[in-house]
Amino acid sequence: MTGQPQIGAVFPQTELGGDPAAVRAWVQAVTELGYRHIAVFDHVIGADPQVHAGWDRAYTVETTFHEILVLFGFIAALTPLELVSSVVILPQRQTVLVAKQAAEIDRLTEGRFRLGVGIGWNAVEFKALGQRFSNRGRRFEEQIELMRRLWTEPSLSFAGRYEQVTGAGIRPLPIQRPIPVWIGASADVALARAGRLADGWFPQAQPGPALVHAAAVVHGAAAEAGRDPDAIGMEGRIPLSEVGADGVADRVRAWREAGATHVAINTMGAGLDTVEDHVGALGTIAEALALNRRAPSSAAANR
Repeated sequence: MTGQPQIGAVFPQTELGGDPAAVRAWVQAVTELGYRHIAVFDHVIGADPQVHAGWDRAYTVETTFHEILVLFGFIAALTPLELVSSVVILPQRQTVLVAKQAAEIDRLTEGRFRLGVGIGWNAVEFKALGQRFSNRGRRFEEQIELMRRLWTEPSLSFAGRYEQVTGAGIRPLPIQRPIPVWIGASADVALARAGRLADGWFPQAQPGPALVHAAAVVHGAAAEAGRDPDAIGMEGRIPLSEVGADGVADRVRAWREAGATHVAINTMGAGLDTVEDHVGALGTIAEALALNRRAPSSAAANR
């Protein structure tokens, strides 16, 4: 069992539209309520179900998504909270560019950034971005290796199977060297990858037998790789639509008992129509969890 997990909130961008005023209002409110970090989901392009027959996934061409890394540049000026990508679909993006963007966000947040990454599930999106979907898992591991070198070495040469850098580097380097890389995972192969490579992971299961299994795979892979399983963070997610405001405290307790170091409250899909509705729900939860009494007294405490 860990200590009390750090409590954050998921930015409900699919329900707030593209209004920058809504972004500002939500971020500032979450900061004042005592949450410790802001998690943001990532998609670049949506599929049109009328073109892609049988499409049954949650997001479509009608779903609003801010570009996550540009959004973080905006949010960084509004709050001292830690920013968390949950998650960037890394194999559909250029590795060196993501490393550069992440380093910039880390600078803008003064070292309060976690880069959550995953391999993704949307083949339509990969094709639109000019990347292969079928080899994304293999490319993913090499991408993480290269990014960590780019964040810690002023100049490097890298000759991988998919990535090539010759005598080059990024500047300025990030404050965190390297930036923490967290992996979103559900399948056993992805969970094992998180255990081998990640600083932390995002489970796709809630507390219960599925989470116990997932954690065992992560910890087993970490031990086999000579890593300390207890040093790998875990961020749980609590869907308000599933537990209701009255059930959040019990679910936080369950995540803590499961070993979570972080928990994010997700208000999407809970029938909340406006930024005021989302903020109101988060305010009720913050009061129930006494977040203001546990909030750090300065930005430095978030690091």
